[in-house]
Amino acid sequence: MGSEAEEAPTPRKPRFLCLHGFRTSAQILKTQLVGKWDPAVVDKLDLVFLDAPFPCLGKSDVEGIFDPPYYEWFQFNKEFTQYENFYECLEYIEDCMIKEGPFDGLLGFSQGAILSAALPGLQEKGVALTKVPKIKYLIIIGGAKLRDESIAEKAYATPITCPCVHFIGENDFLREPGTQLLRSFVDPLVIRHPKGHTIPRFDEKGLGDMLSFLERIQNMEEEHKDSSSH
Repeated sequence: MGSEAEEAPTPRKPRFLCLHGFRTSAQILKTQLVGKWDPAVVDKLDLVFLDAPFPCLGKSDVEGIFDPPYYEWFQFNKEFTQYENFYECLEYIEDCMIKEGPFDGLLGFSQGAILSAALPGLQEKGVALTKVPKIKYLIIIGGAKLRDESIAEKAYATPITCPCVHFIGENDFLREPGTQLLRSFVDPLVIRHPKGHTIPRFDEKGLGDMLSFLERIQNMEEEHKDSSSH
């Protein structure tokens, strides 16, 4: 009776830990992604949304649009060159990855994207995520590089080779920093959109590119599963 199901099991969806923007929340990111992204994309991913470790210490840009509570990953000075609680934040993310994992990749928006893009390099240097499997894939929305030199020199020391997609908005205040971030990656997929600093909807080309990216990582997962089962 069950032979057909046994022959063609449903492929396991790649599991992504999703890191929200500064002074927002897991629920806000989930609402935006599920509300704006095509179900053809969302349904191919196993998404886990995490609240940042620190309650918001000031006004949130989303007050009046999304309900509180709001959270932040770490704090920084006006020039974005010195950080507080950064390493505590890394430990918090690792603890979540141990409890909720294993994870295949990271998805991040804004402050969450800045973190997500830095973590593979920090992991490779043994600075972060030393107790969890290697990050294999990234989805970066409105990202940039870390500017604290003591951390950046480790995060971007070597080119980041994991398959990744970067969303860059034509009117995003982080457009130029997001473009500079691309130089730290090997062969990144870039999906451009006309909006500002936001989770964008897909146009036809962007949707096609994203679905091709997801097919690529799904195939990599299947190949890895096949090789590890022999």
